[in-house]
Amino acid sequence: MRLRRKPWVDEAIHDFDDFVVSRDQTIGEERKDHWAEAFGRQAPLYVELGTGKGDFISQLAARHPDINFIGIEMQQDVLYQAAKKVREQERTNVRLLVFDINHIESIFAEGEVARFYVNFCDPWPKKRHAKRRLTHRGFLEKYRHLLAPGGELHFKTDNRPLFDFSLEEFQAAELTLTEVSYDLHAENMPDNIETEYERKFSAKGEKINRCIVHF
Repeated sequence: MRLRRKPWVDEAIHDFDDFVVSRDQTIGEERKDHWAEAFGRQAPLYVELGTGKGDFISQLAARHPDINFIGIEMQQDVLYQAAKKVREQERTNVRLLVFDINHIESIFAEGEVARFYVNFCDPWPKKRHAKRRLTHRGFLEKYRHLLAPGGELHFKTDNRPLFDFSLEEFQAAELTLTEVSYDLHAENMPDNIETEYERKFSAKGEKINRCIVHF
């Protein structure tokens, strides 16, 4: 569901210009292969596609201060909430972008990313919209190009049809899977970081599906 837009966010988002690229700022080809400069250090780069309100990426960044994290979100009003969390928690290893994931190859260089996270993405349930799913083979080829050797995609969803579709796409792309789970919370994994959606769905009794895809 699309949220009602908050016009005041267009101004307020600039309070975070030191680590946020907002909608009215341009992300161009010059960023390719230069993201380390944005962090002021060389470190593996992990990217969350659809970062939402930032619970996941802020917690992950706290656990892994040696990693550079980028969170991408198309809705600026939502990313504003993530920016507040990152600032309040003083996560200096996080950068946030208002950006359309469809054009991800325009901002990252070949082999620049070590890991992608896709958490509870839009399932696009209609068959004619399959190519919009972030686990469709079209996106997988983009990830393959951008990931460094040994790179990974970590995928979670409550939507079983989407998960089944994704497993078929991973297989068709000849990718290796590990830690495939159809009920993640039943396994009581202590390292699992829950997203906002994950808490909501699991509280309703929905099973969480998860896997790691190796490129």
